[in-house]
Amino acid sequence: MQLDNTLSVSAPRNKTRPQVIWICLLAALAGLLFGLDIGVISGALPLIAKEYHLLDRQQEWIVSSMMVGAAAATLCSGFLAYRFGRKYALLIAAASFCIGAIICTCAVSANMLIIGRLVLGVGLGVASYATPLYLSEITPKNIRGAMISAYQLMIALGILIVFLTNTAFSYSGNWRGMLLVVAVPSLIFLFGALFLPRSPRWLMIHNREEDARNVLLRLRNSREEVETELQDIKEQLKVKQQGWHLFKENRNFRRSVGLGIVLQVMQQFSGVNVMMYYAPRIFHEIGFASTADQMWGTVIVGFVMTIATFIAVGFVDRWGRKPMLYTGFITMGIAMAVVGTLLGGESLSGVEKGITVTMLLLFIVGFSMSAGPLIWLLCSEIQPLKGREFGITCSTFTCHIAGMIVSATFLSLLNSLGSAQTFYLYSLLNIVALAIIFRFVPETKNISLEQIEQNLMAGKPLRDIGR
Repeated sequence: MQLDNTLSVSAPRNKTRPQVIWICLLAALAGLLFGLDIGVISGALPLIAKEYHLLDRQQEWIVSSMMVGAAAATLCSGFLAYRFGRKYALLIAAASFCIGAIICTCAVSANMLIIGRLVLGVGLGVASYATPLYLSEITPKNIRGAMISAYQLMIALGILIVFLTNTAFSYSGNWRGMLLVVAVPSLIFLFGALFLPRSPRWLMIHNREEDARNVLLRLRNSREEVETELQDIKEQLKVKQQGWHLFKENRNFRRSVGLGIVLQVMQQFSGVNVMMYYAPRIFHEIGFASTADQMWGTVIVGFVMTIATFIAVGFVDRWGRKPMLYTGFITMGIAMAVVGTLLGGESLSGVEKGITVTMLLLFIVGFSMSAGPLIWLLCSEIQPLKGREFGITCSTFTCHIAGMIVSATFLSLLNSLGSAQTFYLYSLLNIVALAIIFRFVPETKNISLEQIEQNLMAGKPLRDIGR
């Protein structure tokens, strides 16, 4: 790709150049792979458990091992993104997705599956760190929310695609075919990522101002806009500390890191991964006994998630972050409470089954329009430039650890607490999240990353750093 260094000074300031959209959508393909990996095990797991005679605890480890790999990779992702750049971190993620998918497909034991899932987790961990970071640094502020929400849209689309392929393969019981699906788009993304431009902020960090200017000339509407953004980045780079040193020495940075960690715990403890990893088991709990019914139930979940994510893409930069988070967590809390109440009975009638499924789908809508995309968006927005790699590493590591806890305990909770109490627990956690949003989460709509950083470092309350 050649850089276009010519700009029309009369280009509309609020119009987004097509190059930005295509670059961001290509980077967001990492989300597609994320979604494929999250969803593929839900259909394959019952078949794998039957073939290898696995206990519930063994199934939990197969599921959660990917999050262990993701958490470990996240600890290295900050170094990779800083030393080699956001672009090459995405390339590493794509290669890990492909290798992990092949190992899983060829697995001859539960232990080999766990190893393959660990490798997939490496790709997931690097991608979940590098993609929101890259998108936040390359997009103009007026579409930053929509572009990062597109990452969540691709996750939802990946889940829908893999639920469809899982259903197709389920009729023959071919769980290896299900797992191989992940390898194909990972190769496509590996090739496409080669053409991504470097992050201008990363280039400035490494004293490559002219290269950064060339990238921005291609992505912004006017030379004036480019020079203003470069000057803003230079002002940020005057802060000498970074990463761990900034964390130790600057209380304000510790506040933003802490908020990022709490936001990711909120997202994972909402219970969404329960639906992604164990959807067939949940539909079995509701009363759908046949494999076909359970698998088509997962397809409906994936379809609803994909459609609902368009709400976030369309409204996040108009409605704002906090109103959407309030709406989403209220919806999720109510839905989980109703599901718990209905599952508390002896058996469900046909009408009650319909209501339970509707509530589960309503939960998916609430998550997809709020916590799914907006937590990643906020975690990338609230960290100062000099500490962004460290801050996002901490929050992303927390995301995968929390996800591992949820995926490694769900079947055990069902066996010990019962279905009703398990879903009541997730409802309560969503209600707690609402109080956290009210007290600490800022509104960052249409605010530049530089302004957010200035407010944070000036000591403003966290909820006010977007004002």
